[in-house]
Amino acid sequence: MAGAFAGFTGSALAMPRPGVSSFSFFQALVIVDLDGGNDGLNTVIPITDPLYRALRPTLALTRDRALTLDERTALHPSLRPLMSAWHANELAIVQGVGYAAPNRSHFRSRQIWDTASDADEYRSDDWLARASASRLHALGDASMPFVASCEAAARLIAMRRVAVMWLTLHGLDTHESQARRHASLLAWFAEGLALLHARLIASGDWSRILVMTRSDFGRSARENAAGGREHGSGAPHFLMGGNVRGGLFGAAPRLDELDEAGGLPVGIDFRSMRPCWAQTRWTPDGASNRCRSCASSACAT
Repeated sequence: MAGAFAGFTGSALAMPRPGVSSFSFFQALVIVDLDGGNDGLNTVIPITDPLYRALRPTLALTRDRALTLDERTALHPSLRPLMSAWHANELAIVQGVGYAAPNRSHFRSRQIWDTASDADEYRSDDWLARASASRLHALGDASMPFVASCEAAARLIAMRRVAVMWLTLHGLDTHESQARRHASLLAWFAEGLALLHARLIASGDWSRILVMTRSDFGRSARENAAGGREHGSGAPHFLMGGNVRGGLFGAAPRLDELDEAGGLPVGIDFRSMRPCWAQTRWTPDGASNRCRSCASSACAT
């Protein structure tokens, strides 16, 4: 399968040294944290799978409401602002992302993602600190709208002063009354990324960044009695940028092969996505040492 990062050159993590004129790019990484555990099954929907509706009698979306990606897959209608990036082949969706022996604790699962460790391994060093000399800039908190955080990120990228940014969309721990709440959260997510896209197109920086999502975990496939979802495992994740080769990557979720807690199966270890940019380094002539080991087929080989 063609890679999602064909043509992606330069480091997404490290700023060029001041005074080195041979650097022709600025690259920035924007991590979007879907805090609480996003319900991937109502985000990227196996719309033709009859088990989807059987597992979600009140929460399943109908095909006429969803946004078609291909003959079997659709997006939640709140994500409509992202369709321009999808049609421009600048949005990649990697399905079934997670890690083996998933932990349902928010704290522990976030620790695993932060340190890029195994489920039974405990580390204290953040993988971003290991991969980059650049300082991580967190934008916004629970009181700052996500769209405003994206606006601030666009300004910092255009100023060429920040290489790694962390944006957070709060509120995705949807144990109850999910339908309206999840729709609103996805709308803010899509509106914010669409604004970031528009601002960076205008400033000429869209081809110089990578946007990547992360989350605690996915949600359970079956809805609960309160109209929500429990903590799950595998989930789809998004990558966007002017040098991203868009499309669907990874296998569609098998709803007849749920794990023991009812979570979606994990097909792609989240750490296999990191080399697409974390192992790429600036060199004085702007060339790069590109990853050749991404198990998700999400980078060029």
